[in-house]
Amino acid sequence: MADNTRDYRHLFLNDVPMMDARAPVEFSKGAFPGVLNLPLMNDIERQKVGTCYKQHGQQAAIELGHKLVCGQVKAERMAAWQAFAQANPHGYLYCFRGGLRSQTVQRWLKEAGVDYPLVTGGYKAMRTFLLDTLHAAVTECDFVVLGGMTGTGKTEVLTQLPNALDLEGLANHRGSSFGKRATGQPAQIDFENRLAIDLLKKRAAGLEQFVLEDESRLVGSCNVPLELHQGMQHYPMVWLEDSFSGRVERILRDYVTDLCAEFMALHGDETGFERFAERLLQSLDNIHKRLGGERHQRLSGLMQAALDEQRRSGEVDLHRGWIEGLLGEYYDPMYAYQRENKAARIEFAGTQDEVLAYLTQRGRPTTPP
Repeated sequence: MADNTRDYRHLFLNDVPMMDARAPVEFSKGAFPGVLNLPLMNDIERQKVGTCYKQHGQQAAIELGHKLVCGQVKAERMAAWQAFAQANPHGYLYCFRGGLRSQTVQRWLKEAGVDYPLVTGGYKAMRTFLLDTLHAAVTECDFVVLGGMTGTGKTEVLTQLPNALDLEGLANHRGSSFGKRATGQPAQIDFENRLAIDLLKKRAAGLEQFVLEDESRLVGSCNVPLELHQGMQHYPMVWLEDSFSGRVERILRDYVTDLCAEFMALHGDETGFERFAERLLQSLDNIHKRLGGERHQRLSGLMQAALDEQRRSGEVDLHRGWIEGLLGEYYDPMYAYQRENKAARIEFAGTQDEVLAYLTQRGRPTTPP
């Protein structure tokens, strides 16, 4: 018989290949990185079986399931499961609780000569394990928050630290009102799962102190887990500094040049540019109320002129106008106020090189005398 497993830690630490036998609608609400959805039943079939179960009981539901998944439908799904098993001989399969669906797939594979293991407890047990992993890390580990004005390059520092938790990277969002990427964000549960696996792997490598960027509760549409966000209001801080001109250039690169390239790579030059321009203008509109009518209208005019010039000639120089206005009139006063409120928690402040050196040293374990 196949060697089923409850060793969830091993599965996630080693990126063990897994196929998810749940319906697509379940998979879309929450899954694990790299897992392939090869369902026993599609969404409509699952709904019919679920209704039958409620009205007529388990045996009737099982019989209906076998009627719905038979013949050519069954053959096609069997072929996909067999191909996965052949490509991933050390992998596993699972359903929601490790019950009838994964056992059915396992039995059918066995009848076809493929002895393939399943994850005992299924998705629910693995999800619970990851939530416990996250809770344990927040409870047991040491955290420091990296703050700084918009455009100081906090993410650049994080990417150079082995003990960083890049919440924005995990959420596929840059965190600000302008932070949407060309590609979408993960589902909330996917975001939490990614974070927990990141912590699990880093702790397994011996890290117990972590650096994370100062974030609001929401990173785009992803919620920072409540207990971690509550901790971020009290953790010690390191403040990253840079010149105004340096910050303008960084924002120009990240939010104009690079973002435009992302959209064009995804949608082609013409459509990509139009979608990029729409995204930029929409991001400004999203803070219309906070900017006030006159300021929004003025900055929107600068942005539109810059986009027109970029569309015409490819030049991005005019974008500095709205970036400078947005920093000087909106973001900087807001961040200056926040820095004042957090001043007691700031244990170090400096340039990118200085902060990187400080956090690298801070993250090294102290050797006993």
